[in-house]
Amino acid sequence: MSVSSSPPASIEGFGDHCFKGAVAKKYLSKYGESEKLLEDPTWPRRPGKADIVAKAVLDWAVDNGASVFCHWFQPMASSGVRHGLSAQVHQTMFEFDKDGKPFFKFEGEQLLQGETDGSSYPNGGMRATHTAGGYLSIDPLSPIFLREDTIFIPAAFVSYNGDALDEKTPLHRATQKMSKEGTRLLKLMGYDVDGLINNIGLEQEIFLVPRHAFYRRPDLQFTGRTITGKQPARGQEMSDHYMAPISRATTAFDCMRQIQSECFKIGIPLKTRHREVAPNQYEFAPLFGNVISQTDQNLMVMQIIEEVASENGLAALLQEKPFSGINGSGKHNNWSIGTVDGVNLLNPKQINTASKNDAVFPVIMAALVSAIDKHGDLMRLSIASPGNDFRLGAMEAPPAVMSTYLGDDMTRYLLDLMKTGKAAAYTPSKKKLAFGAEVISDIEVPSEDRNRTSPFPYGGSRFEFRAAGSSQNVSLVNTVLNTIAAEAFSIVADRIESGEEPLKIAQDLLKQHSKVIFNGDGYDPEWPEKAVEKGIWRIDSGVEAIKKLTDAKNTDLFQKMGVLTPRECEARRTVLLEHYTATVEMEALTLIDIINQHVIPSCKKAELNFVKQLEDSVKSLKRSLHEIHISSEASDAAALARILRLDTMIKVREVCDEAESLCPPSLWSLATYSELLFLDTYPEGDLLL
Repeated sequence: MSVSSSPPASIEGFGDHCFKGAVAKKYLSKYGESEKLLEDPTWPRRPGKADIVAKAVLDWAVDNGASVFCHWFQPMASSGVRHGLSAQVHQTMFEFDKDGKPFFKFEGEQLLQGETDGSSYPNGGMRATHTAGGYLSIDPLSPIFLREDTIFIPAAFVSYNGDALDEKTPLHRATQKMSKEGTRLLKLMGYDVDGLINNIGLEQEIFLVPRHAFYRRPDLQFTGRTITGKQPARGQEMSDHYMAPISRATTAFDCMRQIQSECFKIGIPLKTRHREVAPNQYEFAPLFGNVISQTDQNLMVMQIIEEVASENGLAALLQEKPFSGINGSGKHNNWSIGTVDGVNLLNPKQINTASKNDAVFPVIMAALVSAIDKHGDLMRLSIASPGNDFRLGAMEAPPAVMSTYLGDDMTRYLLDLMKTGKAAAYTPSKKKLAFGAEVISDIEVPSEDRNRTSPFPYGGSRFEFRAAGSSQNVSLVNTVLNTIAAEAFSIVADRIESGEEPLKIAQDLLKQHSKVIFNGDGYDPEWPEKAVEKGIWRIDSGVEAIKKLTDAKNTDLFQKMGVLTPRECEARRTVLLEHYTATVEMEALTLIDIINQHVIPSCKKAELNFVKQLEDSVKSLKRSLHEIHISSEASDAAALARILRLDTMIKVREVCDEAESLCPPSLWSLATYSELLFLDTYPEGDLLL
């Protein structure tokens, strides 16, 4: 690849295709409004404002070559199967006069709401063909944006009866309740705020593989992961991929730059890019932001990644475990709570200064510790994506034990509070780190090391939910976190109102729930059993975790917090179980096709003695699928699917992989791990340039 000179770096154009700030100001001012209008989330309910916004959006659209709009929403059960994890109906922004001449038209009513067939999306029985109405309402917390010729209007999606049919609506409800109860608690402790928001930052991991090899892998095309595949002679054992240069010898570098550029235009600040641990694995991460808009932006990032990869001769794999034997991909969900004017409740210095009450921070932390301990089952449920079957506890992601790491300083501070009922201001210590060479300056670092084995470690101003899956819409993750935080804040506030002292409440909560704090090695094989002995939630099976959604404890919680009704919990449980079962069914059917159309023919050509074994394997797979199909309950079918996936299919894979190891490459018709995983070393990588 030749080296060409580059123009000067520029940040011009950031957010030009996102209707907010200076972009919105230019068009709203024509109608007597400013960009401040959009900063007030009540504008859709204020008389006449929607028509003004619609006119400004239309002018902006036309100036940027767009003549189509859509309400952009998030159906359930989209991870791993639905491109972009979203749904939309594109409609033109023009009508015709009596002479048949088109003219642009877009009105407030079109902007604010829409309608679609709710029965054609996963809904858990809340919709049917004869009761199919699904309704959309604009989400004012997520900005309107533009791609190609289309205006995208983020929207929430409910049934005719108001049941949530999407991922977004429960997240709004949970965040609203967390704000209400957190604000009430802070006021009782002498700190008046106008409301709370949840900020998140999402680290998106992906694989980029040669597209010509991807087309020779039916399993990657249909399921997002390799169901067979012999390990190559080289993997990640030398730790040579993590943070290594993004090689210009392949198209990966150009692909990543193009992804950043497209995101840049629609106001998504992808701040970091780097190689990850496994071969051909990469990561993007944005700046922190409001949970509503950040979740939406992450979905668009995932869509852009897939589309741009294809334009660069690559295929992007977003599934949690595309390859056996090397690390899979996660989406670390960095979670914090702040006031609407920017004070981070999890940053001790900020909250101590703003509240002028040193007790606020330890009370907040004690409440959150209690929430993690009580509702670890819901936290585990929230990350039960099908791909996490192969990732959790595999020395690459935390185990299925829902503990929290706080570090020695914080732990000592809270345990002292637990013993004494008293607490001074928490001031995390720092230490100087010397490099042993005079020319290299000493630096200051936190007193705590990083613990990558904890599912929910505290990092000084945030918690990081490390176990979230890369293909997930993290709405459910944050719906759970905000709901359990809301309940914890509500409990503390109620007790203060009844006359108890805040620090005494915190002391009591820590006595009950501090067992969930674990600062050790989560990868220690003995830890899961010890956790169970301590009474910490451990649910190894994602299917069993999903079933917890309708436990009385959890339906009561969601109903009391106004997040999900029991009916919505039941429906969502069904949707999640059916999504898991359908994912496994696709994998098993694909494995049958791979055996019949690729592995057996290759074995026959190479005269390898595996044909009878493989034919018997196909029969075994079909028997297992039949058992799933005749199951009357979604939970029973999902349990059988899990056995098929983690037992039967793994045994069948071993036969296929042994056959591959003995088959001459010229007779093996499937793309191998060597072809898929080494863009910069495998000869066919030249085809990408």
